[in-house]
Amino acid sequence: MSYINLNNDLPGIVGLMTYSPETAKPLNELAEILLRGPSTLTSAEREMIASYVSHRNECHFCHSCHGAAAAHHLDGDLDLLDDIKNGFQKTEISDKLRELLNIAGKVQILGNKVEEKDIEAARSEGATDREIHDTVLIAAAFCMYNRYVDGLGTWAPEDKESYDETGRMLAHEGYGSSI
Repeated sequence: MSYINLNNDLPGIVGLMTYSPETAKPLNELAEILLRGPSTLTSAEREMIASYVSHRNECHFCHSCHGAAAAHHLDGDLDLLDDIKNGFQKTEISDKLRELLNIAGKVQILGNKVEEKDIEAARSEGATDREIHDTVLIAAAFCMYNRYVDGLGTWAPEDKESYDETGRMLAHEGYGSSI
């Protein structure tokens, strides 16, 4: 149960968005733009960034939902959630995405931990200024989303299979489709 009465028994941010539809609208719009809007980064890559940051923030619900969405953009294998936790040891990702994940990880700690050398390393692997911008914004936004979800003590299913349908919906129908 959450720390406040949400008047519903829905998990994670879904319960919070049902509780407060006026804040759900801009939060969903932001997620839709960041994770599914026009970009040279694929939606799978952007979902992996969101899931990676959420895992580092120890937000099980967001890590699992966005990892499942990334999986559904790829082959649908939910083992991707475990691979994200293990630093992408099995999943083939580009050197560019590895450098962007390094930047996202530093933003997750504190924005000023990102250094010029991190930006240059990403650029040397082909990252554009827009991709670097979007990575930083996704990481920063997910720090907010994670703190919203966990700061109010929402509940989350433990098993990754519980996130399969949510991941499919987010990947194929988008954000705001559940409310």
